[in-house]
Amino acid sequence: MHNAWHISEETPFNPAQNALYETLLALGNGYLGMRGTFVEGVGPEVQTVEGTYLNGFFESKTINYGEKFIGYPDEGQSMIQVMNGKRIDLQIDTAVFQMGRSNISDYQRRLNMKTGVLERSLIWQLAPKNRIKIESSRLILYAIPNLALIQYTVTPLDEDVACKITSWIDNQAQSRPTDTVLDPRLGHGLGEQPLKTITQEDLASVLYQAGETNRSKLAVACGVWNEWNAHPEEMAVLQNDNQIGKQATFHAKRNQPLILTKFVAYEDSRSVAKDNLFRTVNIILKTAVHKGYTALVEEQSKVLNRFWQLTDVQIKGNIRYQKGLRFNMLHLYQSTGRNGKTNIGAKGLTGEGYEGHYFWDTEIYILSYFTFVEPDIAKQLLKFRYHTLNGAQQRAREMSISKGALFPWRTITGQELSAYFPGSTAQYHINADIAYAVQRYWLATGDADFMRNYGVELLVETARVWLEVGHFDQNERFRIDGVTGPDEYTALVNNNAYTNLMAANHLRFAQEMLLWLQTQYSEDYGRLKSKLQLPDELAQETAVWEKAAANMLIPYDETLGVIGQDDTFLQKAIWDFDNTPPEMYPLLLHYHPLVIYRYQVTKQADLLLAHFLLNDQYPIDQKQRDFNYYEPITTHDSSLSMCIFGILAAEFGQLDKALQYFGDSIVTDLENTKGNSKDGIHAANMAGSWMSIVFGFGGMRLSQKKGLSFKPVCPPDWDGYQFQIWYQRRLIQLKVTHQRQEAVLIEGEPLDIWLNDKQIRLSKGA
Repeated sequence: MHNAWHISEETPFNPAQNALYETLLALGNGYLGMRGTFVEGVGPEVQTVEGTYLNGFFESKTINYGEKFIGYPDEGQSMIQVMNGKRIDLQIDTAVFQMGRSNISDYQRRLNMKTGVLERSLIWQLAPKNRIKIESSRLILYAIPNLALIQYTVTPLDEDVACKITSWIDNQAQSRPTDTVLDPRLGHGLGEQPLKTITQEDLASVLYQAGETNRSKLAVACGVWNEWNAHPEEMAVLQNDNQIGKQATFHAKRNQPLILTKFVAYEDSRSVAKDNLFRTVNIILKTAVHKGYTALVEEQSKVLNRFWQLTDVQIKGNIRYQKGLRFNMLHLYQSTGRNGKTNIGAKGLTGEGYEGHYFWDTEIYILSYFTFVEPDIAKQLLKFRYHTLNGAQQRAREMSISKGALFPWRTITGQELSAYFPGSTAQYHINADIAYAVQRYWLATGDADFMRNYGVELLVETARVWLEVGHFDQNERFRIDGVTGPDEYTALVNNNAYTNLMAANHLRFAQEMLLWLQTQYSEDYGRLKSKLQLPDELAQETAVWEKAAANMLIPYDETLGVIGQDDTFLQKAIWDFDNTPPEMYPLLLHYHPLVIYRYQVTKQADLLLAHFLLNDQYPIDQKQRDFNYYEPITTHDSSLSMCIFGILAAEFGQLDKALQYFGDSIVTDLENTKGNSKDGIHAANMAGSWMSIVFGFGGMRLSQKKGLSFKPVCPPDWDGYQFQIWYQRRLIQLKVTHQRQEAVLIEGEPLDIWLNDKQIRLSKGA
């Protein structure tokens, strides 16, 4: 029977699935991430990406164009692999162990989601009567973000053997080649080893190695402390230009385990001066060793126990979905930056797809999750945008916008990193997405300090862009021309409905919060007025915001009764779906963009995403008509899409359809339904699976007028479900079965919410 708390690799070991399981069994803590690779490595015939990453640690590269114009980015950035501190070599007599090349049996590997520990055990059969049991466990600490732990156990089962175990720091990881496959989702590799070893030393208890990138000049250090449960007969230091290791030799006795406990610490020059890297790493290691492996494992378990207590969503009656949802939630927690200076890449810290770049996925999907389950993490993600505001202001000037800030489509440090402007820079909606995330965070938390110090400034600077990108036509309608919406199969259009609807919401909210700051916190308003050069009479600037929002043009076809995705979308020919074979999907890998742009075909939810986000903007019959029109022409080639369709289907009462979309979404990575999870997780889709439960089946909505409301439904195949969310410093639990719907206040003061359009009072114990 499946265990809903364990992710287990298929047995026996399947080399063809190795890269996939490296993603699925990856560990991380928001700063440090490690793919689920084997400490001993694999043979060259097995596909592998070693994959040790630090969130946002990158190398720069020059973007080369055949034809370059003003405003094209000059520089690209790619998240790179840092040195591999987990490598261990095992030699018995003259035989060297390696997965895929050694004769093994009784193989098991699993990720325990309750403890965050990756465990493996196997029997290495050297001869009929010479079997070696190998066990290993690995975890990356949440309490000490710079630290990973490995315990490696070798036990001869039949006879005494000569054993050599070598613990390494290995800086041989290469950048992914530039020409591996024609897939824009992967991006371009660097074509060189990006991290140059600058020093490595054996300092008694600590192995130490430091490296620096060739172009970005970021430095990183790795330190390893090795502890043994037995005294080696001999200890030797091995090293070459990019590796340093300690080799311990033992006469290993039958049924007596040899245990290596390996403490691995990282630090980089974004936080610590290069001259202090070793000192910092050494302090981390000494602190960890003093606590000890067992205590640190217990500490990790407590952190995750608290996480699951507050965030676990329980699905009763479907263990496949239960496991899938927990898997998705754990990976989001593992991959998301928590320091206000980093974010979460589209692939988290599990692979090099999209080069480790951050997208608007964060604001619309991942922040929808963290705002309600870990508001402190949500705040840090929003602060990342604030800390990159200067870069967004510079980008606005490059795009001939005289004031305000234009945030990039894909980024690491805040600058635009995409060379394909029709699908990147043209997505001006990202400004409105950030504003929407600020709005949702404000409504969910009431965090006045955040709004005073960060939020209002973000809103104002991003709102200003709309008045220069858009214009009033002869009928006084506000138009926004030459943009790309979320649907990347339609580019450079006029009046993308999603963009215009979100921009109008943005302008209204920015005006409201600027007035709030002026009336409630006059000193903060004065500071912001000076910094942003606001006019003495605020209405001189905000009146036109109000006018633009009120007169925003939203395309509409009277004959169809449907909102157009943009001015001309409904006039195009519909894509010939009947004669497009399955192997030609996703379309972006088989057709030139111009071919796709000429047709009514969408990659993902666009207008329908706006219908979900701005839920009370249109009546349900309009949303239903739009859903019915766009559903048949949407390919869901983007993993961001299915959850939105499922949420709306649940709102319309189409539970079978909602459940089908949910089922496809929740196992995207766990069952590799897109075929590319080997390159890393689909982080936004993972958040989308949580959204499907909470906003879809739970019917949760948040509005300024009504506050928090639920309209729950229970899928026919389930016995029930329950989840918890934070709202205005209260922890609220919703329990749903076919017979009963129950809202419970677990923590905080009493409050009123809406359940099935009835206002109810929640208080603890009631």
